[in-house]
Amino acid sequence: MGNRGMEELIPLVNKLQDAFSSIGQSCHLDLPQIAVVGGQSAGKSSVLENFVGRDFLPRGSGIVTRRPLILQLIFSKTEYAEFLHCKSRKFTDFDEVRQEIEAETDRVTGTNKGISPVPINLRVYSPHVLNLTLIDLPGITKVPVGDQPQDIEFQIREMILQFISRESSLILAVTPANMDLANSDALKMAKEVDPQGLRTIGVITKLDLMDEGTDARDVLENKLLPLRRGYIGVVNRSQKDIDGRKDIRAALAAERKFFLSHPAYRHMAERMGTPHLQRVLNQQLTNHIRETLPQLRSKLQSQLLSLEKEVEEYKNFRPDDPARKTKALLQMVQQFGVDFEKRIEGSGDQVDTLELSGGARINRIFHERFPFELVKLCGVRETGLFTPDLAFEAIVKKQVVKLKEPCLKCVDLVIQELINTVRQCTTKLGSYPRLREETERIVTTHIREREGKTKDQILLLIDIELSYINTNHEDFIGFAKSLFFLLFLGKKRPKIPGKGDSSVIRRGWLTINNISIMKGGSKEYWFVLTAESLSWYKDEEEKEKKYMLPLDNLKIRDVEKGFMSNKHVFAIFNTEQRNVYKDLRQIELACDSQEDVDSWKASFLRAGVYPEKDQTENEDGAQENTFSMDPQLERQVETIRNLVDSYVGIINKSIRDLMPKTIMHLMINNTKDFIHSELLAFLYSSSDQSSLMEESAEQAQRRDEMLRMYHALREALGIIGDISTSTVSTPVPPPVDDTWLQPGPGHSPPPQRRPPSALLPPGRPPSLRAAAPGPPPLLPLPVGAAPGPAPPALAAPPIPSRLGPAGSNDPFAAPPQIPARPARIPPGIPPGVPR
Repeated sequence: MGNRGMEELIPLVNKLQDAFSSIGQSCHLDLPQIAVVGGQSAGKSSVLENFVGRDFLPRGSGIVTRRPLILQLIFSKTEYAEFLHCKSRKFTDFDEVRQEIEAETDRVTGTNKGISPVPINLRVYSPHVLNLTLIDLPGITKVPVGDQPQDIEFQIREMILQFISRESSLILAVTPANMDLANSDALKMAKEVDPQGLRTIGVITKLDLMDEGTDARDVLENKLLPLRRGYIGVVNRSQKDIDGRKDIRAALAAERKFFLSHPAYRHMAERMGTPHLQRVLNQQLTNHIRETLPQLRSKLQSQLLSLEKEVEEYKNFRPDDPARKTKALLQMVQQFGVDFEKRIEGSGDQVDTLELSGGARINRIFHERFPFELVKLCGVRETGLFTPDLAFEAIVKKQVVKLKEPCLKCVDLVIQELINTVRQCTTKLGSYPRLREETERIVTTHIREREGKTKDQILLLIDIELSYINTNHEDFIGFAKSLFFLLFLGKKRPKIPGKGDSSVIRRGWLTINNISIMKGGSKEYWFVLTAESLSWYKDEEEKEKKYMLPLDNLKIRDVEKGFMSNKHVFAIFNTEQRNVYKDLRQIELACDSQEDVDSWKASFLRAGVYPEKDQTENEDGAQENTFSMDPQLERQVETIRNLVDSYVGIINKSIRDLMPKTIMHLMINNTKDFIHSELLAFLYSSSDQSSLMEESAEQAQRRDEMLRMYHALREALGIIGDISTSTVSTPVPPPVDDTWLQPGPGHSPPPQRRPPSALLPPGRPPSLRAAAPGPPPLLPLPVGAAPGPAPPALAAPPIPSRLGPAGSNDPFAAPPQIPARPARIPPGIPPGVPR
């Protein structure tokens, strides 16, 4: 092969690829795999079985290979096979290998002749193979059979292209000799992805089945339909031989005898047959790795660096060391406390940039969701015909009692968010399932215990408000102020304390949903909400204002989203039945989610724009108006309404301030203190330390995989460092005339025709052709210039070694016994042109 380093690199990179695949990552190493492409019954499976020397591939009529089979051949003193999906089992009976391939295929594709691009990874260790990585792809088919889908040809074509399109893949185009080579689907597909022919090697099978009097000599000599890398002929076992269980070793000996005894092929027998094909492919893989060594080394080093930190803690790992378990337990609990605190505070690396979580969601509950729930209750119900004092107190107490429901609902929302935060923080404890389970149980139990105390405290706050109606509160408007509002301001919206200016409350994109199609249809604008007005602009720059709507007499109502729309909608309307915008009685504003709608509603509440009263309120109001016809009585009722609104607003303000403080003190801060100071003690008392710190099977497997990958990377870098840059390799052959592969109608030449004279240089007589039939001089130094020895168990009795013709430059020729010399070509013929 050249030197020891190159021989070991192929199986080592295979090992790396398996290591990365097993943990769901990709190594992205540029190691070529050899994709075997051909039509059904072209002999692909027989070629691969000849490589291994065993019958192990499924056979039958129709499409047999229904999933790609990645076959890794590794030279070894012992012979066995293993699959990546069941690496713990070694197969020494190759009939069982075939059964496992069929069973694994059916597990993914079913038994109805369907196909799947998910590969099966099979590794074969044997003293009869050279290091190779090949992919056996489904045979190219035209007509669906059985339950196959009608587009089976397209599916197979796409699957094959997926593998052969990679620049790192060599293409083994398999074509039977008893069919028209110019119509070969394998060669046509190879031409699509490899138009220069840099990666394609032709393989001609079934040479022994050609009609008597015909042969494929011109094809194998690369004269008839030339490829840059040429062709190699093989003779596989016939179906009768397979059914009769003819030994593959005997078949290889018969193959060698066929080439030595056939008058058309004996002069090229050393360049034909399965052993030579195996050596050529091995050399091609080795050449590619040698050419990409700098890039490969760089990638291996970057992979190693990425693993260094994670592997550091595994290097001296002892699973049963009690000191390690104690240290790990302390570190895990400490890290859990830090993560929980960061998620609540919204700091560090725990901030989720995709959605609100932890403290951010709790903050929204406190300052948007809870105030919105409170304002929905702000309506005077059933004022009745009582004396003003009794009516006022009765109505106020009724309203205050209704605060209990939104307050308790707020506590429930915060508890749910705290529990979600705990679960998010325990994901880092996944390596120890028992520890994670106990931590979640203990902290969640503590949160539930605090729930009762927090709710009791909040109910106590509301009961305190009910115990005494303080009409002397400094913010209470009193009877005189109420009359002033009633007589001089009418029912205009009172100014909100602290909101008298035009400071911006919120900015954001909203869609006006109910503009008619004739006027442009729904359109998105940039909205700016202040304490006085709602404006919208063309874009975020706020230069081109479209409209400004004063907030006086505006209210909000819910709107059902349209049948064809996924957006959530709410509407703004004028309580005095005036048009809000142009000829629209209301503006329908659309958001992408209900959460956005609730957030905008809360912002409108801050600006004093309240939700519309529900239907029951309207009915009550209607009844009230029916019975109160006396203007003096109406004035009295309106006075009570203003007084109640004022006093309930004071209580709401107090509750809005105290609720977050109470929940923070009794629940959130208490939970943080519990995690930092008491969680560890509860863990020690709840279970045995050794059982708490028992690793999961997945973690143990991951550690083993990580260490195996780490050492494999280091070993690979060491081997690359030892590889000599003088390893034998050959350049890619020069271009050939491949116009016969161009798409389009046409007829192939008859089997025994020579290349047309147009291929010769102008002005050169035909007598310049080589006298002796042999391979053309258009190809350079042999690709297999330094191949390893043929597999000992597969090789037939050797014949005396002899040099090829003086002008032979075939890349697949046998190793020369003397240094290769340049072909002697007359000066008038440019190199690379067939003679």
